[in-house]
Amino acid sequence: MNADDLIRAYRLMVTIRSFEEAAGSLYATGEIPGFVHLSIGQEATAVGACLHLRTSDIITSTHRGHGHAIAKGLDLYGMFAELMGRQTGTCHGRGGSMHIADPKLGIFGANGIVAAGLPIAVGAAHTLKAQGRDDLVLAFFGDGAMAQGAFHESVNLAALWGLPVIFLCENNGYSEFSRTDEQHPVTLSQRAMGYGLPHQTVDGNDVIAVVSLIDTVVAEVRAGSGPQIVEAMTLRGRGHYEGDPQGYRDAEDSDRLVASDPVERTRSALSVAGVNSATWEQIDREVAAAVVNAIDRASADPERTPSSLLDDVSGPVPAALSAISSTTTPPPNMRYSKAIRTALADALEDDDRVFLAGIDVGGGNVFGLTRGLAERYPGRVLDTPISETAITGLAVGSSMAGSRPIVEIMYLDFIGVCFDQIMNQAAKLRYMTGGGASLPLVIRTQFGSGRSSGSQHSQSLEVLLAHVPGLKVVMPATSADAYGLLRASIDDESPVIFIEHRLLYERESPGPIPGERVPLGVARIARPGTDATIVAWSRMVGDALLAADVLAEEGIDVEVIDLRTIVPLDRAMVLESLARTNRLLIAHDAVRDFGVGAELAALAANEGFWSLDAPVLRVGAAASPAPYSPSLERAWLPSVESIVHGVRQQVNM
Repeated sequence: MNADDLIRAYRLMVTIRSFEEAAGSLYATGEIPGFVHLSIGQEATAVGACLHLRTSDIITSTHRGHGHAIAKGLDLYGMFAELMGRQTGTCHGRGGSMHIADPKLGIFGANGIVAAGLPIAVGAAHTLKAQGRDDLVLAFFGDGAMAQGAFHESVNLAALWGLPVIFLCENNGYSEFSRTDEQHPVTLSQRAMGYGLPHQTVDGNDVIAVVSLIDTVVAEVRAGSGPQIVEAMTLRGRGHYEGDPQGYRDAEDSDRLVASDPVERTRSALSVAGVNSATWEQIDREVAAAVVNAIDRASADPERTPSSLLDDVSGPVPAALSAISSTTTPPPNMRYSKAIRTALADALEDDDRVFLAGIDVGGGNVFGLTRGLAERYPGRVLDTPISETAITGLAVGSSMAGSRPIVEIMYLDFIGVCFDQIMNQAAKLRYMTGGGASLPLVIRTQFGSGRSSGSQHSQSLEVLLAHVPGLKVVMPATSADAYGLLRASIDDESPVIFIEHRLLYERESPGPIPGERVPLGVARIARPGTDATIVAWSRMVGDALLAADVLAEEGIDVEVIDLRTIVPLDRAMVLESLARTNRLLIAHDAVRDFGVGAELAALAANEGFWSLDAPVLRVGAAASPAPYSPSLERAWLPSVESIVHGVRQQVNM
């Protein structure tokens, strides 16, 4: 490491130290809200790791991420403004301390969830490799993250696919309030052996040692060596968070902090390199002035206005929603499953940024929906381990890096395994980066009760997903919609959860027009009527139509609305139908209590109140887990008969 590099490293380290000390003071006086986790003591690791990275390289970070962002090139003014919640902040005041980011600089974000950045790093690394670039991802994580399943799934997938990612553990001796050696039965080195990956340890307080090692590792990873694990033994100079009383620390620990201070050690290294003290003293003064100037500018900036509250929740709607054929010939019938496969094939054909990944998708998936696609599109239909968190993180990171992934979670029930990556990452990263991150991804999954699949393979959980702002939730009922909604979902700039019903897979209905997109958020009138409205989606649309036929024989004319998408919800069509029929019944597979039906009932009770001639009724599953016994399952599920009975009640009131 030459003297110029050492001076540059020192400047960055002092900048981090000065920023963190100022942030701590501003937090203490209330000028920075929320939580603040400072990286004082870890400056050499951040700077040494990032010193020779390219702007096009990507980093993922932790809740203690200010130092990483500064080392990668983020400006102080924007960071202070962000911590103060200002419009001029790096993320326009939407991320704050724990979510500092700038995707344009390859900073994919600090993260408030331990280990959550690792699956995202793997996804980004996949896109870099798929694009044939020699850029890489450096994923910072703390020693506490080694206990997370996300750590295992990420490292395992990266090793399996030989991805260009460096997993850099900042081992500061503490996992929150507990000593690291009390948290793990084996070392990181031993874990690395289990993945067949090289592991190297470095003195994380010696910037020269960190730069030397990381430069070597970076060169190897760029050359195609695959992932590597580096463990930097470093310090946490402050508590886990600002305000932490640190009762768990002893005098020996404090002495070690003083003796190993990375800034002081770098000054000593400068002296050995022949750089006189006047040089670093001048740097200290310049940095101090820059910090004061950044704080003054940020403090003078206006706060966010309430009118901007809902900005950046979702991405822009694509301008061209349809590529509709001019033919007037009705399309032939098509199986629902074939419509899904055709949509996937057409998307892969039309856009080389699209790829498909999931458990056994290369062989066709458990239902054969993707059969033949791996052969037609080699390298773009990817089998993964049974690692739902890694699969979902793959989608998040790769979409941020420029791909348009479609990943499959085998059963809707399994979203519980990877819900952090859906709820806290995919749904929130556009918002928390102030619109800086784009996440055009689709998570395909399926559900369906009625075949004794039991409590863990039958659940209709769309309401959980609909309740998370930032997600779109799609549930097609017909073959044409399965195709058109999936094509629109792949084109969308927001994360879409695309939920198929497995009992529809082999049903035939009129097929799609090739290339046609069905806009998200637009319901359809599946059957017009005048006496009552049934709103349904997915499989229950078919049951609602059968119920309407039964009721028609009794002289009751029922309108059936197929929502098609849960989010965005076509409230206008529901209210328009209610205004025509004056009665509303909602039918869904999910447990009735607290479901999407309750939201629609609230809509009717508020905006549609003056149209109601009868109480709103909901038909859904009973409030219990899905039973296994066929007789109990029949009693548990909603049915055509229960829909008919409900409408009769309304009409006879």
